[in-house]
Amino acid sequence: MALDPVKVGVLGLGTVGGGTVNLLERNRDEITRRAGRPIDIVHAAARHPDRPRTCSTENIRLTFDAFEVVDDPTIEIVVELIGGVDLARELTLRAIENGKHVVTANKAMIALHGNEIFTKAREKGVSVGFEAAVAGGIPIIKALREGLVGNRIEWLAGIINGTGNFILTEMLYAGRAFGEVLAEAQRLGYAEADPTFDVEGIDAAHKLTILASIAFGIPLQFDKVYTEGIGQISIDDVAYAQELGYRIKHLGIARREVDGIGLRVHPTLLPERQLLANVDGVMNAVMVSADPVGPTLYYGAGAGAEPTASAVVADLVDVVREFTLEPENRVPYLAFHSHFLSDEPIAPVESVTTAYYLRLEAQDEPGVLAEVTRILSQAGISIEAIVQKQPAAGAETVPVILLTHRVLEANMNLACQQLEALEQVHGSITRIRVETLA
Repeated sequence: MALDPVKVGVLGLGTVGGGTVNLLERNRDEITRRAGRPIDIVHAAARHPDRPRTCSTENIRLTFDAFEVVDDPTIEIVVELIGGVDLARELTLRAIENGKHVVTANKAMIALHGNEIFTKAREKGVSVGFEAAVAGGIPIIKALREGLVGNRIEWLAGIINGTGNFILTEMLYAGRAFGEVLAEAQRLGYAEADPTFDVEGIDAAHKLTILASIAFGIPLQFDKVYTEGIGQISIDDVAYAQELGYRIKHLGIARREVDGIGLRVHPTLLPERQLLANVDGVMNAVMVSADPVGPTLYYGAGAGAEPTASAVVADLVDVVREFTLEPENRVPYLAFHSHFLSDEPIAPVESVTTAYYLRLEAQDEPGVLAEVTRILSQAGISIEAIVQKQPAAGAETVPVILLTHRVLEANMNLACQQLEALEQVHGSITRIRVETLA
């Protein structure tokens, strides 16, 4: 029996919007068989409706007014792909108020306003899909929310920003400086003209906020994620880490700590044999450790028209399948039913215990290294390895690289303050956390 197509409105016909239109057309028969009904995009908003598109718009009514789409009474599902936060939030809440289901790829909107959006959706009995908001085409949200539903998540760690990973990969293999590689990433379209969200870790923090909420059953709390970028990583740090058997990756880590859930985004030394250490270029990967399944790894393209469109269409199919279900029988947005969300606190970064890579510029004279090791020892920090390089010609300082055993972050903070206060130590100490993900 032939069923009427589900009518969809799209907000934004850029890279992902065009990819979504193309994918729905190219795999139409397969998608219809999986969803149970055809899915047709019939109305779309674009900032410049008359511009040439990467997709066919022959059967799509175009407008520059996004509110016209969310207010269209024939539309059953709205796909939000305009990005940003404020306008996207307003359009999403308006669509929900109008009784429409929503699919979005907007990680910032979900991280900042997801609690409000999900509450409104439950009140109105509609669905919100956001698989495309994290790690592009990797179905990590579905894996956490459904595939691992019988597990207790212990920790997750991920390379969830392709731009940062591309930069660190080029620094490692091509020996090029951060600024040079960033400029190339911008030329290639991997980084925006303003790369702040990528290189300062904000984009990854948005995504980690979402993953952690689903993994641990806590409300979305972006403001409590410790966030550190990669701008301070030098080509020397990449080389020294490799010399010690490590690679530097920009990770988002969520872990059960003694006094709550730790949420942190920062550069991290990983043993070179570790699977995540070998994820290169613009690719993404998330490792999840859970009981009883143990560690699992999810790898794939984290951005781009086709991978992200794959996630958008997956959410569309899920929504269409749910048309026959009662709202209370749908999979909860954050994996746990809203009245069972935990008030477990977010652990301060000072309570994290990890090993450290330290690089300092020290005066090339006797007794300096002994003073450095004394300060570390008094802070309860034991050293695993020391590398002291030869001074450059005419230089008065020499780089000293230390690898420590695991230590409380608060103790390391105190030790670094004391080290930087030494007359024989010049400038700030570069420190990078070390994780084995064992």
